[in-house]
Order: sequence, then C-alpha cells, then structure tokens
Amino acid sequence: MEGVSVRKIKKICVFCGANSGKDVAFVNAAFHLGEVLGKRKIDLVYGGGKLGLMGCVSTAVAQHERKVLGIIPSTFTINNLVGETCGKEIKVATMQERLVMMMELSDAFIALPGGFGTLEELFQMISWAQLNIHNKPIGVLNINGFFNGLLSFVDHAVKQEFITPRARKILISATTADELVDKLQAFRFESDPALSKLKWSPSSSQKEKLDLTLRL
Repeated sequence: MEGVSVRKIKKICVFCGANSGKDVAFVNAAFHLGEVLGKRKIDLVYGGGKLGLMGCVSTAVAQHERKVLGIIPSTFTINNLVGETCGKEIKVATMQERLVMMMELSDAFIALPGGFGTLEELFQMISWAQLNIHNKPIGVLNINGFFNGLLSFVDHAVKQEFITPRARKILISATTADELVDKLQAFRFESDPALSKLKWSPSSSQKEKLDLTLRL
C-alpha cells in the first residue's frame, strides 16, 4: 500500500457463526483468517467458546502465539454450553454489555459467515460508527459470495436514499483475509457533519457503562 497511510491495528474483533456452515470453505477461511492475524501480530477479540467458526479462528490465532480474548455472557458458560474459550475469558451479564466491551477493546471488526447474531453484531457496529460512537474500520470477509446478497441489499438501500453514500463507505468487503486486513488498515473514517456533533459519554465504571439501548 505504497503512499497510503496505514492505521495501526493491534486487536481485531471477529464476529462469526457458532456453527461451521454447509461449505467447508467457511471453516478453511476462518482458520486462514486466524493465521493471517497471527502472522501480522494482531490479537483476537471474539465472543468466546470453541463452537463453529468461532472456535476455528480463535484456535488458529492462539496457535500463532497471539493473545485471544473471549467476551461471553455468563449464561453461556453454564454447563459448558459453548465449550472452553481459547485464551483469556471475560464474563459479562448481558449481550449488550458484551458488544460494548468488544467495541471498546478492539481496533477493527471483521464479520465471517454467520447467522442472526453475527448480523446483529455487524450492523450494530456499523450504526454506532454512523452515529460517531466510534471510528473503527468494519469489514466482511465475503467467502464464496456469502455476503453478496447482503451487500446488494445495502446498495439498494443507498439507491432508495435510506443509507447515505458516505455511510455506505463504513462497510468494507474483500474476498481474502489479507486483502481485507489491508483495507481495514487503509480505512479513513468520514464522519457525517451533522452526526459528528453528537456527544457520547465514555464509560468509566460498570455502573456508568455507556448506555446504547433505546429507552421508551
């Protein structure tokens, strides 16, 4: 990336399925992403446990002697529901607390194939970036076209003027792990002038944790 200013990324949070999926390419890509992070000396933040693609990427990162942090709701650890976390584990009370901590402790975010939980995490990070809560890069690893439909829908929402072209740039995509990490490092956040005026209180304690929930 000659001539491009590179963002320093030390920790990447990976969102992905607790299942392995139908295509073995998903498993292979998860292991390969972990290898790429390890070789680039990037630590992993993820949702904890060892199931599915989550277990694949965390195992690969650990095998390359990088730090692995699993952030997991306490209820998931009852009866060893999701298996043993590969690395250090932080237990939290709620899903929302988990996601806020992931945001705070990571420098960038990658989504691999997954289900509703993965999509929720991905879009929560995108909407928080749009609201100027963070300015960290977010990308999807589009393995065998898994995210083609989602990316097409997002572009459709832009055409229908529900997502601005500026906001669309928040979501990065690539078909290989190396390309995606390169794009994350080269990402430059472009804040919406109106939304950039929003002020969000930083977290200072468990009791004063940044509250991003909708209160009616």
